[in-house]
Amino acid sequence: MEDTTQPLLEGYQLGDLQLKNRIVMSSLTRGRATNAELIPTPLMAQYYAQRASAGLILTEGTWVNPKSIGFINVPGIYTRQQVEGWKLVTQAVHDKGGLIFSQLGHIGSASHPDFFEGELPAGPSAVNPQTRSFTPEGFKDSLTPREFTVAEIKQTIQDYQLAAKNAQEAGFDGVEIHALAGMLIPQFLSLATNQRTDEYGGSIENRSRIVFEILDAVIEVWESTRVAIKFSPAALSSVGIMTPDEETIPVFQYILKRLSEYNLAYLHIVGPAEDLSGTPVAELQDNYFSHFRQNYSGRLMANLGFTQESGNAILKKGTADLVSFGTPFIANPDLAERFKYNIPLSESNQDTIYTGGENGYADYPEAEYSDYVK
Repeated sequence: MEDTTQPLLEGYQLGDLQLKNRIVMSSLTRGRATNAELIPTPLMAQYYAQRASAGLILTEGTWVNPKSIGFINVPGIYTRQQVEGWKLVTQAVHDKGGLIFSQLGHIGSASHPDFFEGELPAGPSAVNPQTRSFTPEGFKDSLTPREFTVAEIKQTIQDYQLAAKNAQEAGFDGVEIHALAGMLIPQFLSLATNQRTDEYGGSIENRSRIVFEILDAVIEVWESTRVAIKFSPAALSSVGIMTPDEETIPVFQYILKRLSEYNLAYLHIVGPAEDLSGTPVAELQDNYFSHFRQNYSGRLMANLGFTQESGNAILKKGTADLVSFGTPFIANPDLAERFKYNIPLSESNQDTIYTGGENGYADYPEAEYSDYVK
């Protein structure tokens, strides 16, 4: 029977966009741009359109330039052909009544020379992030990168702006800047990976500078309420040496204060997958999302392996405005309807998450509703 009392199923006004519910499909790397040009494919358009009953869809992290690549078969948004491919995706989603943002990403020093004809990737400093890159030959350990020149940083910011323009041309409804741990932006924020002594290193203000220069460049293209950013200040074991340090909380308090002046679409915060006790961010353990609510005045999207029950609970509490779901959307293209009728969720096949074809991608069926719709 239909359950209409769930906060997840309420419509939501996101700037000038009306979301049909507060269920967001989070970015999921799926490795289906299986062509040398990293062009989105008709299969990808089918996959996203199947999930258009979400209030908002966020694409997989999408490369802003050729130097940002660090994972195989992930699409870009820096060439004409890629823009044309994305037009298929946005049109398919819009035809189903959905809304979709492009997530703009750059992996920085966590990439590998295999993507650059043997040349080293670049990062804030010549420091090995000690993580792994999924190359055409499988996972490989990261190496010591070369340090970005200031001119290259400025060019990268311009590349984000061009990617934002391309996203607009491709028909997206907005963009989300990918600043999760492991990516280029957190490499600038981290004391471990940023040892610069110029205007992009040293103080909290300097290490955070790139965040706001990218935002400002993108907001020259899009209204601020169509621009979002995604952070995870508490990532621990999965991102090499980019773990929380004694300045992580002060850095984010500074960033949140400045972000509050922007009137963004939302701030997307990913919660910790591990216990924070004994870490430099231990004080966030018991009030993680509340901390961001208290320090940020805008809209907040929460992500932490939420279930239907816990997603409804955080919205009821008022700690978040929107909830994003990742893994449940893989095997449940009709996730919003399943929540609406309290239908059990299907489990995804972990072996086909990145395998490149339709199998385990666009072939998950919707539920049979006849037993539930009265």
